[in-house]
Amino acid sequence: MNDLVIIGAGGLARETAQAVRDAGAGGHRLLGHLDDDPALHGVEVDGVPVLGGCDLARELPHASFVVCVGSPRDYAARARLVRRLGLPADRYATVVHPSAVVPAGCTVGPGSVILAQTVLTAAVRVGSHVAVMPQTVLTHDDEVGDYCTLASGVRLGGGARLEQGAYLGAGSLVREYTTIGAWSLVGMGSTVLADVPPGEVWVGSPARRLRGANPAALEQLRSDDTDGLAQQAEAREVKGR
Repeated sequence: MNDLVIIGAGGLARETAQAVRDAGAGGHRLLGHLDDDPALHGVEVDGVPVLGGCDLARELPHASFVVCVGSPRDYAARARLVRRLGLPADRYATVVHPSAVVPAGCTVGPGSVILAQTVLTAAVRVGSHVAVMPQTVLTHDDEVGDYCTLASGVRLGGGARLEQGAYLGAGSLVREYTTIGAWSLVGMGSTVLADVPPGEVWVGSPARRLRGANPAALEQLRSDDTDGLAQQAEAREVKGR
């Protein structure tokens, strides 16, 4: 059994801690949380101690980690924190709730969390540091990029592709063979029938562009940019004003 520390102490972190507890003896031994809020240091969150700030991870050489931060207001926070810590990939654990279905032909990267009653069907690829909330369904040949967030009840049709950092709100639906661009956000309950460009917010049924992504997501898109996607997103935002 490996020692695990959850970085963050908010909602996703607490849900991940519960997943670890539900896994029991066959999973990880949960040591505690790390969080940059000094008011939490030394207290317990749902019975799990907050050991200190996030940078304490560098002083715990025998522990594995999973980063559980971020929200629709700042869904790039997980990527920034992973890069700030600078830990190698083999220091990150993968947490899969025992009620989730992950067949042998599917892959889940380091640092990712798959919560309760999620189903991966066939040949699904989930990247690193991905958060998949309860009752999400990923169907055949779906690809989920690093740092993506899928809120509860998301459904992806076969062959859908989520590029790095995409955020899908609760209950959103994505048509088969559709792409959600890097660091774009799809609002809760939306139905995506067409490709979503990088760095945009789409809402509705059928989903349509609402505006550019929030500043934190756009800044992350700039830092990741190798194909001019950030400039394209910013140009679309200026044109849409």
